[in-house]
This record gives sequence, C-alpha cells and structure tokens, in this order.
Amino acid sequence: MLTKKITLRAAGASLAAVISLATQPLGAQTASESERLQKLERAVEQLQKRNAELQAEVSSLKAKQAVVAPEGKMKTKVFFDGKSYVEKAVVEEEKPPIYVVPRASELKLVLGGFIQVNFEDSDAFAFQGNFGLSAIKDRFRLRRARVNLTGDFAEQFDFKVEGDFEQNDGTSPSNRVDFSGTDIWVNWHQFPAAQIKVGQWKAPFGLDQLTPDTSLYTIERTLPTGAITPDRQIGAQLWGKPFTNVWPEQKDLLTYYAGIFNGNGKNTNVNDNNNFMYVGRLESTLFQDVFGKGSFLKLGGDVLNSRDDKGVNISQSGNLLVNADGSLSPFTLPGADERTAWSVDAWLKVGPFDLIGEYLEEYVNGRTVNGVPPGFANFTTD
Repeated sequence: MLTKKITLRAAGASLAAVISLATQPLGAQTASESERLQKLERAVEQLQKRNAELQAEVSSLKAKQAVVAPEGKMKTKVFFDGKSYVEKAVVEEEKPPIYVVPRASELKLVLGGFIQVNFEDSDAFAFQGNFGLSAIKDRFRLRRARVNLTGDFAEQFDFKVEGDFEQNDGTSPSNRVDFSGTDIWVNWHQFPAAQIKVGQWKAPFGLDQLTPDTSLYTIERTLPTGAITPDRQIGAQLWGKPFTNVWPEQKDLLTYYAGIFNGNGKNTNVNDNNNFMYVGRLESTLFQDVFGKGSFLKLGGDVLNSRDDKGVNISQSGNLLVNADGSLSPFTLPGADERTAWSVDAWLKVGPFDLIGEYLEEYVNGRTVNGVPPGFANFTTD
C-alpha cells in the first residue's frame, strides 16, 4: 500500500511541474528566447533527477516488502494474545494436488474400468437350468464392476492389474467375496514374434470366451462357452505375431499362443497335482478393409489337454452337468480325469453385418489312479 501511495505522489508532482511550466508566459518581454530555453532545460533535468530518485525509492520499498510479506495469497486470521483478539494478514498455504508418482521408469500408466448392470425378470435364467426351486428372482443385477491399471515400463514390458467388485451373486454379510482379481499379468514384448506373458488371464481357448466383455454382441456368453472353455488361469505363455517385422502390413496374418497353466481356475495358486493344463491357439486375419473400412475375415483354432485330480471344477465359468431334474450345474470331478478339447471359429464382418460361428468339443476320460477306478464314465460334450 505504501508503494502505491509513493508512486501516485511522484506522478502528481511531475504532472504539477509540467503544468506549472506550461502555464508560464513563454513570451515574457524581459527574457530572451535563449533564457527561456535554458530554464526549460534546467526544469527538465530537475524532473528527470527527481524521477530517478523516486524510482530508486520505489525499488527499495518493493524489496523490503518482499522480505516482510512472502509471495502467495493473503488472508486475514484472528489471533488471541491472552488479552485481546488481533487480526493479522498471513499467507494462505496452497494445498498440493493429489498425484501419483511411478516408482520406476514407467512410460505409460492408464487407469480404466467399466460397469455393467442388468435388469432380469420372468425366469431370466431358466435357459441355463435355473428354474423351479433354483429360479432366479426378479432383480437388478450388478453384472460387472471392474477397475484396471495398464501400463508400459522399462521399454520392454507391459502389464495389467484388474479386479472385479461383483464376482458372487450370493454374497452374504458374513462371507463377502465380491472383490477378486481378474487379469493380473506382465508381458515381455521386446520381440513381437516371441513374447512371454506370466500371471493370470484367460487361457487362449474359444473365440466367444476371448472376446472382451465390452465387445460382446449378446448380454452373456453362450452355454457351450461356459461349459467347455477354461476361462482365466494362472500360468505362463509364449505368443506372438511372426510377420510383424518381415511383413509389417500383414502382421495380423498369423498369431499364435502356447500356454501352460495350473488348470485349477482363477485366484487359486495351488495345483491339484504335478500335471498342468496345456492350451494352444492359432488365429489368422485373412483380409482387412477389403470390402470397406473395418471389414475383415478371421479364422481360429484351439486345442487343450489337462490331467486333473478329484475335486477340480472343470467348468469354471458355466454349467456342464445336467442334473436329474434337468437343471444345470458346474461339474466337479468325482475322480481323476484326462480331458482333451478343441474348437474352430470364424468371424466375417462386412459393414454393419457380422457372421460369427464357433464349434467346441471336449472329451473327458476318467482314469484309474493308484489302483482307484474313475468315479465317472467317459463322456464327450460338444
């Protein structure tokens, strides 16, 4: 405030001096022209000197004020000194924004997620065997509620961490299991033709199963997909696109996947035995954008082999067992088994038209283990 007053006074003094000079009779009869010019020059010199002094004084006051009053927004606070209340101007502290700092050399971190909600009415799940006493009541259903974090780091790796808040329709207050991991993996991609992936994700089997939830054309996946495909598993996988470097414009012509997994389902770190589930897939995009932008023809084929012990649920994401009353339920092995499955699929897209087909088949062979006969008869499902 003091600086502003001094500046205004200096400006007022200068203006008054100029007006005073301007109002003097320049044509005085007793003074010559040269005398009048000399007086004007002296007056200008005095004004310049005075202005320089004022500027120096203003600069000095600004420096003192900067020391006394730190930078920042000022606010008035009331202090009590024991006898009276005193108002003082203090600097308002700015609250720092919330931010995330990567611990390593991550090049990209992306926070994402999605929510899907269903309204189900009038025997909504009778088609999959939920009828009679097991019928689903009319309801609003939180189908999926996922949060994920994806990113790249160390120039050679990418990763994904995702969890789902809605994984159990029968949640009770005493036994809540609503949140669990879905995709948790890290992938080494230095060589596009030979990438290595470890963690938990969907085993590469079944087109319908591998199609992302946000890209499905129907509200749920098909019953064969739920009964036969292995869904998410914990393991390791070698995969890649062999033509990425040698034929970049046709890199999607061939993609291969070869994985080895525990075979016990998601979020289960123990293995039921010393054997593993082996899964392989080949897929090829024969053409893209030939019949208009976005058009394509994709073909795929899968194979699976696994040996499991008694008690393993081999229909992780759906219903495989037909009960006596006609209802369906997951199939938990009553004895050791060896199962082999395969599938073929095709997807043609031309403009708004999609034709998607898939065939799946699985042969389950009960085995004698340590002299104990199998607990069920061999069967094939397709």
